[in-house]
Amino acid sequence: MPPASESVQGRDDAVPAVADAPMSEVLFRAARAHRITAGHLLRETGLHPGQELLMMRLWERGEQRQADLIRTLGLDPSTVTKMLQRLEQSGFVSRSPSPTDRRSVLVNTTRAGRALRDRVLQAWRDLEAVTAAGFTDEEYRQAMRFLARIEDNLTGTNGTAPPA
Repeated sequence: MPPASESVQGRDDAVPAVADAPMSEVLFRAARAHRITAGHLLRETGLHPGQELLMMRLWERGEQRQADLIRTLGLDPSTVTKMLQRLEQSGFVSRSPSPTDRRSVLVNTTRAGRALRDRVLQAWRDLEAVTAAGFTDEEYRQAMRFLARIEDNLTGTNGTAPPA
């Protein structure tokens, strides 16, 4: 592991320095910058970062149970419920009781929600272009491998369990 001295310190946007955790510090800053940039690109759609992922799932799969969205997105149920309430208030989704299971709520996009699709997908293409700007093809492939490995490490999909 590289020494902590390689951490980017003294930057105005730096998170509090974390001794012996330079990769985590840089990853945190990059994730924060990525989310902020996504927010700027999504602003004109009326969506906030994270909401577009839920909408993409609905565009891809169509109407589905709220419980399935929660499971697929890997978010806390209360977070998804609040997200859906805001999307419903904005007129982008509708929720209705399942006709076959009274305990289930079905979620679907509305006409206004479906109209967002092209703009959201363009925002993500723009986000990708900004994120990968200046990378050679090989650097891009390496970055994708490294980020996939970090994700595997953090989710335990590499055969080791992440901290509880």
